[in-house]
Amino acid sequence: MTLDQYYLLGRSGLRVSRLALGTMNFGTGGFHAAYGKTEDEVRPIFRRYLEAGGNFIDTADFYTAGESETILGRLIAEANVRDRVVLTTKYTNSVDPGDPNAGGNGRKHLIRALEGSLRRLGTDHVDLFLLHTWDRVTPVEEVMRTFDDLVRAGKIRYAGLSDVPAWYAAKAQTFAEAHSLTPVVNLQLPYSLVERTIETEHVPMGQNLGLGVTAWSPLAGGFLTGKYRRDDRGPAGEGRLNDPGNAGKAWTERDWDLLKPLEEVAGKLGVTMAQVAINWVATQPGVASAIVGASSADQLGASMAALDFELPPELRAILDEASAVPPESVYRMFTPAYQNWVISPGVKVGDKPAGYHPAVRNWTE
Repeated sequence: MTLDQYYLLGRSGLRVSRLALGTMNFGTGGFHAAYGKTEDEVRPIFRRYLEAGGNFIDTADFYTAGESETILGRLIAEANVRDRVVLTTKYTNSVDPGDPNAGGNGRKHLIRALEGSLRRLGTDHVDLFLLHTWDRVTPVEEVMRTFDDLVRAGKIRYAGLSDVPAWYAAKAQTFAEAHSLTPVVNLQLPYSLVERTIETEHVPMGQNLGLGVTAWSPLAGGFLTGKYRRDDRGPAGEGRLNDPGNAGKAWTERDWDLLKPLEEVAGKLGVTMAQVAINWVATQPGVASAIVGASSADQLGASMAALDFELPPELRAILDEASAVPPESVYRMFTPAYQNWVISPGVKVGDKPAGYHPAVRNWTE
């Protein structure tokens, strides 16, 4: 139950834990108040994460109306770990209803939001600063030039994007590279066994352009824990199953069907369904880290134990098949079967042979 292995985030030298601590429930105000926790309640969660070796902490100015950042800042100072942790926060949401420049992704709000976050966090810089959600109108060039200015000013160390179209992230990275600006190293997106659509564009884009994916909601708002069942779906609003943060996802019969093989795999391994779901996400191609939240230290401990076992290939295959997203539109042409027909039936063509670029590790098992 330790997080003592660290990997580089995207195309950077920043080393992060494979599980990040999500702090959306730190605080009792604002949009997330329904499942928020007080500072005294979250202190053991925060300490448990640090004691396990975790160093990657995620928050946002929007979480619990700013309380998450305020509480997190106090906990970091209390534990004297500011230099040790990789502190991540995000901006986009309005901080002043009625003011058109107090929300969105523009330069004016970006700088204002960061200054507010720094005050609440009690620090002079954040290690990773993310655009939280695409606002559909701000030129990507403006965002990237502002990120670069803030890195040069020492107020942020690295920049990233959250919840944006793949083409937007690709455009941002290409613009930065073409103009020698600070690149983005992180792409934060929803990813789980019931939400695999990012595999179509986002994941390969990140792998090619140097953005490490951090997956939020790997348990799909609690759906994959086994707490909810098709015939007993629990009281309306219970937990986070109906959280608007799940972007209004409607649970389909296919989603409910997935719970059975997930339960079977968990039973064969002697672990929980939640642990299997987290393990699957954290070990998927392109994923740098999975973000896990917790309502108690014990729950966090159980989530961290998700990395204490390996998911055998034959069991991963069961989950992959049950949760697979069939290719649609032009993506049907990018499958092995179609590509074999395009190139030449019977001719085996691949990118690189196995072992072409072995993993680099500086520890022994």
